Formats: sequence, structure tokens, C-alpha cells
Amino acid sequence: MIDLAFKNNKKPKVGNLLISDPFLDEDYFRRSVVLLCDHNSEGSFGFVLNNYLDIDLHEVDASFPDIKARISVGGPVETQSLFFIHSFGDEVEGGIPINDELSFGGDYEQIQALIEADKSVASKIRFFLGYSGWGEKQLTGELKENAWIVADNISTVEILSTSDDQFWNHCLEKQGERFKTISKFPINPQDN
Repeated sequence: MIDLAFKNNKKPKVGNLLISDPFLDEDYFRRSVVLLCDHNSEGSFGFVLNNYLDIDLHEVDASFPDIKARISVGGPVETQSLFFIHSFGDEVEGGIPINDELSFGGDYEQIQALIEADKSVASKIRFFLGYSGWGEKQLTGELKENAWIVADNISTVEILSTSDDQFWNHCLEKQGERFKTISKFPINPQDN
């Protein structure tokens, strides 16, 4: 018999990805990948990277350059608010570092100006409506229940891309041979 229980050997850190357990029975986070943007004793928050809306940013904010930016549903909290992560670093004032390459938020008008000056830099930013949040010790509890796999081997380019509709599968496959097989399981095992 194959043991399908996941052991979370890694402690989550800001900048890690949380890959939902393939058998997670929670509809909202089923087969999701979350970028962890803050994690401390008071709680944690991040953005779901692979849940997209059928609208682009220009439809939400007509003043923003039309770059066909795909918007993700970052999570179930504050779903009417627009958030962003980027790799502009110090070029954007007020950004909060997530890791050496990524920041959260910052001066929205500076972002607009950078993209208006050069639309090719649009690949350095991602937008979200809403975010995912955990209260004190909530994420720790979910990790003990093996609801998430902690990953630190996904590149900034992959995190910022919105073109991979199989992102959960690809992230899971990168976690080792055992996960490659599981990443191919259907959502409903009866479909196998």
C-alpha cells in the first residue's frame, strides 16, 4: 500500500509557496498555490497564484495601461481590493520585500509610470483581487494536518507568470518523484 500522507519537513518562510495537498477537501483552496507574503506569530497572509478572473486589469482600472494583465483571485479576504507583487525592487517606493527578488505593494502611480514608459516590464508584476489570510497559529495547524506542502524551489519568473494554467501540477512535480505521480491524479478519484 502506498502511503499518501505528506510530511511537511520544511518550516514556512516568507517567500515560500504553499502547495495545497492533492486531496484537500476544501473547495476554495483545492489545488491552489499560495505565495506566502508574511508569516509571524500573529498570523500569515499571501496570494493564490493560480485562480484567475475572466477580466484583465484594464477592465478594473481604465487608467492603467492596457497590458492585458490577467488578474488572480488572491484569496477570500478583501476581494474588492486590488493588490500586487512585483520585482521592481527599490524602483517602486513603499514596496515591502517578500524576498531578495519580490516585493508586495508600493506606489501604484510609480508602477503605472514604469509600465507606460516600457510595456515590456509588465512581466515584472502580478495583480490580485483579495488575499488569503490565516490567524494566529492557523497555518501552523494546517501544516500539521498536512494540508500544505511548503516549496522554496519555484523561480520568481514562474511566480510572476500568469500563463501557466497547470501551475499547481508543475509546482507539485518539482517537489520530487513521488509528487510527480500524485500531480497527475484527477480531482475526483472516480474519474480515474
